[in-house]
Amino acid sequence: MDEPVPVTQSIESLYPDANIPAQQKRWQNLMAHFEEKYGKRPLFVARSPGRVNLIGEHVDYSLYEVLPMAISTDVLVALALLDEEEDRKGGDEKAVITMLNTNSHKHRASECTIPRGGRAEIDATQHEWTSYFKAGFNGAVGLLRRGNANFSPRSMQILVDGNVPAGGGLSSSAAFVCASALAVLRAHAREPVMKKELVELAIVSEREVGVNSGGMDQSASVFSIKGDALRVSFSPQLDAAAIPFPKVEPPITFMIAQSFVTSDKHVTAPRCYNLRVVECTLAAEMMAKTLALQLQDDSAPLARSLRGLQHVYYGRGNSVDGTDLTTGNSSTTYKTQLETMLSMVSSILDKDDGYTREEIAMALSMSVSALEEKYMSKFPVNATRFMLGKRAQHVFSEALRVVAFKELLQDPASPTRSDLLPRLGALMNETQESCREAYECSCPELDELCTVARDAGAYGSRLTGAGWGGCTVHLVPMDKVSYIRDALIQKYYRLREPDITEDKLQEAVIVSEPGQGSVM
Repeated sequence: MDEPVPVTQSIESLYPDANIPAQQKRWQNLMAHFEEKYGKRPLFVARSPGRVNLIGEHVDYSLYEVLPMAISTDVLVALALLDEEEDRKGGDEKAVITMLNTNSHKHRASECTIPRGGRAEIDATQHEWTSYFKAGFNGAVGLLRRGNANFSPRSMQILVDGNVPAGGGLSSSAAFVCASALAVLRAHAREPVMKKELVELAIVSEREVGVNSGGMDQSASVFSIKGDALRVSFSPQLDAAAIPFPKVEPPITFMIAQSFVTSDKHVTAPRCYNLRVVECTLAAEMMAKTLALQLQDDSAPLARSLRGLQHVYYGRGNSVDGTDLTTGNSSTTYKTQLETMLSMVSSILDKDDGYTREEIAMALSMSVSALEEKYMSKFPVNATRFMLGKRAQHVFSEALRVVAFKELLQDPASPTRSDLLPRLGALMNETQESCREAYECSCPELDELCTVARDAGAYGSRLTGAGWGGCTVHLVPMDKVSYIRDALIQKYYRLREPDITEDKLQEAVIVSEPGQGSVM
């Protein structure tokens, strides 16, 4: 997957056939709006899509594999550079970025001045739409300066259009950061832009906005290939590969249903998303301490992970049933390792009511202030008790479900198996149960959507994205799409909003096809 971000002159390859007319109109409006505001056409448009995660929820920041796919909703960043004379009017020391949004009623225009040798300032305590462009800008400039320490950015004019629902669990923020970084790189003659370098800088860049993101969202937005699922790995290094869906009857079909409960992880992070990152990190540290292991720094947000724990545990020569696993790479060996790690959780992290900061600090032989400085200062969290056992239980069991899901998709016999879709669906249902009970990232509305869809005939239903609101994803028989959609409308949407409009209902439930990743 370490290949250039594709460049295209046509949007036909980017969207499902049924969406092309609406997308052509949208792109034409973007171009006309840009010309109206800036008096010229953009140099190009950078595009990155949202994503839906099929399985592997909340395990990317513990460095375990995930299986997402891109969707057709996306973020577009149209960009023009000021000419040399205009650019220098404000002096040689500063670049000016003008940022406009097609949804100007919600996202007001903004302008920022950046020292040509510096970075864009981001206040992570303020939830501003422009912060996502600035994050992408900073990541791109950082990469360009690694090749040229004296690199100086040009002044830019941008116009953004996005239709990925914010707070909907479909990664609007990652799509925005990826598209922004791609636009800045291309504007400064970075050709080609390699997919892997774009993903790696976007993962780090989005953390500037205040979230310990793990890397799945950015990987899905950039690496995805139209028509396929995506396997993303984070250990020992970032890697991705397309996984085609088996050709079966009825076809594998996914529906996405919005709860319309907004859960912006950048706003709720201290008590939700960032807290889970801290809990998983501390679970790894506590288990390592009990097992007399020394964790090594890795690429996880806080530099320690449950995957790192697994690696160190088996790296010292432990075996299962007498079989040396230190160098084994087969899926059977990997599964056995995960099963063993899962089996140890309940005996090591045995406090069902969680751990206080004082208890964790004592176990790790450090002061509470040192604990907070190391794990909770960069991204503050709001918690009195940390549910380490439940979080580790979810991560190890979810990593096992990813293995099982992937094996089913890749089994040569899959197209002839009558139980393929029910088995895939059962894994998705297990994920939802684990997210609700062990990871506590579901909510009543998400649970209700899953129940309604299953009762109407869905093989599997689960939340997708960070949770606490947002969207659900459902594996459904193709011939029951209309029936399940009607059930969701009557038993969820109209019960909560009797006067809901047809436009909103069209937005609420969609059949999702695997989409194309980032393009220029």
